[in-house]
Amino acid sequence: MFPQLARFTDLGLLLLRLMVALIFVTSGYSHLKDPTARAKSIGMSKAFTIFLGIAEVAGGLGVAFGVLTQLAAFGLILIMFGAIQKKIFVWHTGFWGEKASGWHYDLMIVLMNLVIAFTNGGAYVLMR
Repeated sequence: MFPQLARFTDLGLLLLRLMVALIFVTSGYSHLKDPTARAKSIGMSKAFTIFLGIAEVAGGLGVAFGVLTQLAAFGLILIMFGAIQKKIFVWHTGFWGEKASGWHYDLMIVLMNLVIAFTNGGAYVLMR
C-alpha cells in the first residue's frame, strides 16, 4: 500500500533495537541496584539475580549498538522464556494477567527480538 516506506526499514529496526535495549538495560539495572530486594521480589537467589542483571544489561547494550546483535537478541529471548515460564507455572499469571501484568508483554518482546535476530539488526549496527 505504501511502498515508499520500505526505505525506512533500517531506521525502524534501529528504533526497535533501541526500545528493546531500553527495556532490558533498565530492567537489568534494577536487578543490580539492589539485588537482595530484587531477588526476593522475583523469587530467585541473589547470585542469580546479579547474573540476570548483568545478562540483561549486556544483551540490551549489544542489541542497542549492534554488537553481536543476533547473539544478544537470542540471549534476551532466553531471558524472556524464563520470565514467561515463571509467570505461567509459578505465579499462575494468565496471558493478559491482572493490571496488564500478564505474559503477553513478555511474548511481544520475544517476537521483537526475533525480528532483530532475523534481520541482524538492520544496516545501522557497529559490527556486522
